[in-house]
Amino acid sequence: MQGRTSGLADAKADGRTSGRADAWVDGRWRSAVIALALVVSASLPVRLSAQAQLRLESATRATYSELHEGLRVGTPAADSLGRLLGERRSAVLWRRVRLAVADRAPWNDALIALTRLAELADAASADSARRWIRRIEDDRLRVPPGRDPADLIQPLRAIGLERVRRRDPAAFRADVLRRVPAGDYGLAEAWVLGRVGAGTADTLAARFLSSTTEADRGRWLTLLAFSDDTSAVPLLARVFAAPDSFGLRPRAGSRASDALLWIGTRGALQALLDARAVARARGIYVDPQLARGGYGFLDNDSSAVISRTGRWLAEWVGRLR
Repeated sequence: MQGRTSGLADAKADGRTSGRADAWVDGRWRSAVIALALVVSASLPVRLSAQAQLRLESATRATYSELHEGLRVGTPAADSLGRLLGERRSAVLWRRVRLAVADRAPWNDALIALTRLAELADAASADSARRWIRRIEDDRLRVPPGRDPADLIQPLRAIGLERVRRRDPAAFRADVLRRVPAGDYGLAEAWVLGRVGAGTADTLAARFLSSTTEADRGRWLTLLAFSDDTSAVPLLARVFAAPDSFGLRPRAGSRASDALLWIGTRGALQALLDARAVARARGIYVDPQLARGGYGFLDNDSSAVISRTGRWLAEWVGRLR
């Protein structure tokens, strides 16, 4: 189940622990992690204006959620997510969106339901999505206090764009790629692009490697994080271990880390563990300015794994096939 604010390159978390710390889970470390997780969960950018990336654990891929804290299969939250992601009736999903907008269901349910509607991408839903966007743009959609109706625009747009992709994937991909250097695209395009397949990850990796500016490299790297294509694993691991070798600042490592988590295979997560060991040895993330909440970059990175996937990397590596 795929998907990710305008300013895509800035949408990733700034921080994430070394492979050693990931495996070192004695009582004192667990206590520290509880406090650290609270800090990290507050700093992680829950992309409420995004098409959420969501996946429940399978035999070969780790759980991943941008909307939950430490989601695990078998919990009520996971059961609820599974029901929405498995729903095939668009009417049921639209009903859930309306309930969330009316403050009669959790707000995140609207984002989950819209993500599923984009996967189904039927014609009636595309028409409904256009009407909802007009209501939001005309300031005619009332939402619960503290919520912004504009948060729904990109997920709504994705419904129509997914239909465009299905008609002509190559043309859709070419159009988005053409507009990336100017930043003329949004989360909906990024999410749908991640579903194109057919060598898209290889194309994005090639564009990343051939870019001449840090801004362009950041855009291509972030778009890679919408793909679960395992062909990107070696490059992403190298970026995390040595972002400076690609002309990127250290904070870009969090994008590579999150991309590996989204791929979520045993190989991808082992690659992240190995890259952490290299990064720690090189001292690439020791700058105090990279710390958040009193914790270093690598500590925050490890805690972010718990926030996104519900388990330590070492647990996933031992659990997945």
